[in-house]
Amino acid sequence: MTIKDERHFAKLVVPVKKVSFQGGYFRRPKQAVLRIYRDKDIANCEAYRLIISREGIEIRTRADAGEYYAMQTLRELIAIYGEVLPFCKIEDEPDFRRRGVYLDCSRGKVPTLNTLKELATWLSHWKINEMQLYVENVFTFKKHPEIGRGYSPFTPEEILSLQEHCKKHHIQLVGSLASFGHFEKILSLPRYRHLGEKPGFRGFAGGTTLCPIDPSSIKLIAELYGEFVPLFEAEDFNVCCDETWELGKGRSEKRTLRVGAGQVYLDFLLKIHRLCEKHGKRMNAWADIVLNHPELLRKLPRDMVLLNWEYEQDGKNIKRTKEIADSGLPLMVCPGTSSWLTYGTRLPNSMGNVTNFAAQGRKYHAEGLLNTDWGDDGHRNFLGVSLHSFAHGAANAWNGKAVDNARFTENFCHRAFGQRDNHMAEAIRLLGGTYITCGKTVPNKSLLFMSFFEPMLKDKTIEFSAIDLMSEKGLRRIAIELPNEKLWPKDVKTIGDFEELALKELKLAARIDCLASRRALAAKALRAGQNVKSSELRQLSRQMRDIGRDFKELWLARNKLSRLNDNMRLFNLAENELKKGL
Repeated sequence: MTIKDERHFAKLVVPVKKVSFQGGYFRRPKQAVLRIYRDKDIANCEAYRLIISREGIEIRTRADAGEYYAMQTLRELIAIYGEVLPFCKIEDEPDFRRRGVYLDCSRGKVPTLNTLKELATWLSHWKINEMQLYVENVFTFKKHPEIGRGYSPFTPEEILSLQEHCKKHHIQLVGSLASFGHFEKILSLPRYRHLGEKPGFRGFAGGTTLCPIDPSSIKLIAELYGEFVPLFEAEDFNVCCDETWELGKGRSEKRTLRVGAGQVYLDFLLKIHRLCEKHGKRMNAWADIVLNHPELLRKLPRDMVLLNWEYEQDGKNIKRTKEIADSGLPLMVCPGTSSWLTYGTRLPNSMGNVTNFAAQGRKYHAEGLLNTDWGDDGHRNFLGVSLHSFAHGAANAWNGKAVDNARFTENFCHRAFGQRDNHMAEAIRLLGGTYITCGKTVPNKSLLFMSFFEPMLKDKTIEFSAIDLMSEKGLRRIAIELPNEKLWPKDVKTIGDFEELALKELKLAARIDCLASRRALAAKALRAGQNVKSSELRQLSRQMRDIGRDFKELWLARNKLSRLNDNMRLFNLAENELKKGL
C-alpha cells in the first residue's frame, strides 16, 4: 500500500474511525461480489465492518442502519478510487447517537415536500439520522385554521409522507413546535392577541411570548399538540421554549416579583412536560433560558433533553455544556450553519462553531449534535449555501477528531459537485468570507446582508448603519474578486438536479454580495457629498431588478410561495430607489 493510497482516505467527507490496509487492490469486475452479514458481536446498531479483499467486499453489521452507513462509505470510496479499491478493513461507528439537521421553515420560506425529501436523501449519504423542521405557525391546524393562513403551511399528509421517506433512509423525523416564545405570528392574530405576555412588545401586536399565568395559554398549546404531535413516530419532541424575551415584564410581572422569573418559566415548562408525557414523548427544549437561571438545572424533569445552542465559534454557551452534563440531564450540542442574515454564509465561523461544539459534546457525552439552519428576516438565504455546513456538521457528528478543516471544503466540492480541481472550493471560501472582507464583523450576521436594503441616503430613522461600518477597501476587494466566473464549475453533467440547483444558489449569492458591495460603495460616496453618476446608479438598478427576478425563480424552485412577496417588495423598493437616481 502506497502513501498515495492512504492519503486518498483523507478525501472522505465523513471520515471513518479505523482503517487498516492489507496490501493489494480489488479490481472491480463487471459483477462485484458483495456479501452482507449480521454480526451480534457488533454492539452498536449503527456500527459496521467493511472489508475489501481479493474475494470481494464484505459488510458486517448488527442491524440495517449499520449496513446502510457501510454502503455510504463504500459509495464514497468508489467515487474516490474508481474501479480499483485498496484491500483494507474498516471498523466504524458514530461519535453521537443523534446526528441531526434543524431546518427553519417559519421565517417566510416553506420548502416543498419534494425539496425536503431530496434533502433527507442527501443528508443520509453523510450519515445524518435526524431531521427537525422548525414550525411556529406553518401547519394546517383544523381547530385553528387562521394560524397558518398566508404562509403556505404544511399539511398532515405532507408530514406523514416525509416521515415515510425519512424512514427509508434511516432518518428520524422529530417534531418541533414553538410553545412559549417566538409566538409573535400567532399572537398578532386578533383571536389570540389576549394571550400575549406583553402586547405591543417589539412592535408586535400581541408581543412574542405567551403569558405563562393565563390558563388559556396552555389550553391553546394542548389543542395544537393534539393535532401536531401524534403525527411523529419519534420518541423525542422539541417544544422549543427559547428566547422568551418579555417574560416577567408584562402580565406575569407581579408573580415574577414574588417567585422570580426562573420559577415562572419553570412552572409553564412543567405544564408542557405533562403534555409531552400524555403523548408519550420525551421533551426536548432549547437551553438558553435555563442557562440564564442555572438553579433550574436541578429542578427539571430528569428525562428532559436540553438543546444547548450557540452560534459564534467561541461563544460562551459552548463551554456551558459542562454545566448541563454535571446536572445529570441528557443534552445535545447545537451549533449552526451561520447561513442566516447573510447570503453566502459566515463560513469560518460556522466551521469553528461546529468543531468546538462537537468537541464539547464528545467530552461531556452529549447524546447528539443538532446543526441548525435559521432564516431570520425573511429567509433570503439559500438552502444550497447551507449544504457545506450540513456536511461538515455530519462529519463532526460521526467522527469529529478526524475532520480536517483545512481540506474539508475541497473534499466537499469533489464529492458533492464532482469537482476535480480546487476552483470551486476557492469560490466558496471567498463567498463564505465576505462578512470578514467587508471590513467589520458583527455577531450572528453579515453587514453586507444588513446593508443590502438599507436606504442609501442616511437619515435619522437609521439607528444602525451597516454601510457606515464597512470599509471601502474591503468592499472594493469583494466587488473585484467575487464576480470571477472562472471559479464556478461550468460542466455539471456529473451532478444531480439537487446539486445543480445548489450551484445556481451559490452563484446568485455571490452576485448579491457583489451588488451589495457596489451599492454600499455608492452610498458611502453619496453620504460623503461626492457625486455618483446617474448611469452607475441606473446600472445598479438593472442589476437589482435582474437579481430580484432570479431570486424569485430560485425561491419557487425549492419552496412554496409562502412569504416570497414580502421579499420581492424589498427588491422593488431598492430597484426604484436606484432608478430614480436619488
